[in-house]
Amino acid sequence: MKSKSLEQLKKEYADIPIPPELDFIVKKAFKKERVNLIKKSSKFKGVSILAASVAAAIIILTVGVNTSPVFAETLSKVPVVSSIVRVLTFKVYSVDEENFQANIKVPEIQGLENKELQNSLNEKYLEENKKLYEEFVKDIEDVKALGGGHMGVDTGYQIKTDNDLILSIGRYFVNTAASSSTTFQYDTIDKQKQILITLPSLFKDESYIEIISQIIKNQMLQQINSEKDKIYWVAGGNSEGIPASEFFEAIEQNQSFYITASGKLIIAFNKYDVAPGYMGTPEFEIPTEAIADILVGNEYIK
Repeated sequence: MKSKSLEQLKKEYADIPIPPELDFIVKKAFKKERVNLIKKSSKFKGVSILAASVAAAIIILTVGVNTSPVFAETLSKVPVVSSIVRVLTFKVYSVDEENFQANIKVPEIQGLENKELQNSLNEKYLEENKKLYEEFVKDIEDVKALGGGHMGVDTGYQIKTDNDLILSIGRYFVNTAASSSTTFQYDTIDKQKQILITLPSLFKDESYIEIISQIIKNQMLQQINSEKDKIYWVAGGNSEGIPASEFFEAIEQNQSFYITASGKLIIAFNKYDVAPGYMGTPEFEIPTEAIADILVGNEYIK
């Protein structure tokens, strides 16, 4: 049989029909790659799976662009995402003794093009957790010297929001001794502009402090009146025995917060900040219509 010419082969390649669900296949390939990154515990195995998934996606994209002018035109209108922003566990500090347990997980952000921001956040996460571990080890020695006791510490992170625009990471710290305390700290990143979003940056001026504080007070009182098991340390509430000086008055200028996937502002408090310990770490969703006039824009809060 006579060999086909190079031009014939190129023509047959260019005429390969592409199924209409091509875009679904591409999305599925990238989605599978992200899931595998999280689930695979072996670093090298994860790298090989990532490489294979990306290679498959590149082949699909190449065929699509070469065989479908409509697909090529559509692809040209899609914003290019050079990397996938993700959060992984970088390091774990642990102590496992009879009366002393520590499980300290250090998160690491990967994929930001703004390496200065990425490095500063990762350095902060590593430094604060390393310091926590060193202090815990020292506390163990002190407690043992005093005759013993029980202590525990647990830290980690939760991804509150991860969409095309926003990444909100919540870092928690649970300290257990005679009683337990829990704190949450949030970082919210604009993945498109590659910047860290702060609470003041969302508003035109500092009037947000008073406005949001009053909204939270109203929500506290509403919850107290509708749910018998709710207690908040707020004027007009059910805080018998709590001095007025301990009542919640106003949020901090840089109060802990995050933004939901639907664009809602959530104000967060640590355990014991505004309520008894059994209430955990209270959060309050701020109605967008109540703060619309003082927002800088509606890009994040909707």
